[in-house]
Amino acid sequence: MRAALFIAAALWASCASARPVLMISIDGLRPADVIEAEQRGLRIPHLRRFVAEGAYASGVRGVLPTVTYPSHVTLVTGASPAKHGVVSNTTFDPMQINYGGWYWYATDIRVPTLWAAVTEAGKTAASLHWPVSVAASGVTWNIPQIWRSGHADDAKLVTALSTAGLVAELERATGEPYAAGIDESVESDERRGRFAAKLIALHKPDFMTAYLTSLDHEQHAHGPGSPEAHAALERIDAVIGGLVAAELAAHPDAAIAIVSDHGFEAIGRETNFFRAFMDAGLIRLDAKGAVTGWDAMPWPSGGSAAIVLARPDDKALAARVADLLAAMQADPANGIAAVADRAGIARMGGNPEASFFVNMVPDAAVAGAFGGATAPLHAVPKYMGTHGYFPEVGNLRATFMIMGQGLPKGRALGEIDMRAIAPTIAAMAGVRLTKAEVPPVAEIAATR
Repeated sequence: MRAALFIAAALWASCASARPVLMISIDGLRPADVIEAEQRGLRIPHLRRFVAEGAYASGVRGVLPTVTYPSHVTLVTGASPAKHGVVSNTTFDPMQINYGGWYWYATDIRVPTLWAAVTEAGKTAASLHWPVSVAASGVTWNIPQIWRSGHADDAKLVTALSTAGLVAELERATGEPYAAGIDESVESDERRGRFAAKLIALHKPDFMTAYLTSLDHEQHAHGPGSPEAHAALERIDAVIGGLVAAELAAHPDAAIAIVSDHGFEAIGRETNFFRAFMDAGLIRLDAKGAVTGWDAMPWPSGGSAAIVLARPDDKALAARVADLLAAMQADPANGIAAVADRAGIARMGGNPEASFFVNMVPDAAVAGAFGGATAPLHAVPKYMGTHGYFPEVGNLRATFMIMGQGLPKGRALGEIDMRAIAPTIAAMAGVRLTKAEVPPVAEIAATR
């Protein structure tokens, strides 16, 4: 049945008349914050419009791990991290030399994207601040997300990596400088919203992605459902109103989608796996606390951690690490809910470089910073909320809503798979994603 739906939707997409599509991501948006906005005291009329006038999922089951960068690549490819290649936010850095570098570069994406599919069909595509979009193939007008230090030179880096002349053009048109890539404040989201609206007005792209980040920032800092998070979401709602108005002015027949990458858990404790691995002799340091060698290395993702072995085929090493993780899991103070092996990781579409994947209990997180020789095993986290847990965790469900001419109104879609979103958007745009792993959402893809 699933195969039949996929074939039918693919055939429809190949012959249907295309419509413009705008896809806006609100990092960390929990679906119930929109669906149950009134009960939660949230004043978000523009987002509520999608519930009344469009179709919406009760939840979106995400990918492993449920963090921003792997999820956003899934949102434009329809593939899992194991297939698309972006398996974490940060790149693997066992020697701690990459200054906290992230997967900024689209050259790491190993499957076709929506941007490329659209431009290969002779249309135009735009993107503003989307994760993993530096040098993205097929983006006609691109301002990627990237930062390094927060120094003023970061603005030069963004300008250099954007479509030639685009930042300057939009700065002239808006009368203000573009927001710094490292700045996750709601004020910067509002500025990016004005830039995105102006890009739409000036260039009228057939397909556009735009990304807003301040809700995630506030939920990390103050917890999901906090007054600070609600205040940010209400201001983001006004940004959404401006983007919807700009898109419909440029393309009255457009389909507009709101997506997110993950939900959130409130946390109160964290465990430093680097500390445990150092104590077990699996990570070795010099007198200054720098890594000199390693046999097994944690790769943290908030509520989970991939464990990478220096010699993945070394059965004795794998057994040694398995024993350490089992001993850690047996102590409730460490907050380990589950440990997946390679077969379990493959079933979840997670990092193929990992030999183990550790999932934490809901109130516990994995320390993200290495911390060096003096790092404690347990600590109170600097954040009050996080994500990154295994995708079956209910509070990690993400958001999908879509509205436009001819689309269902007030239609509840139930729970969907995140990998279904990109092929659904492709169907709206009249293109195909050949490497998408699941069918599009039939009720949307079949709508002409």
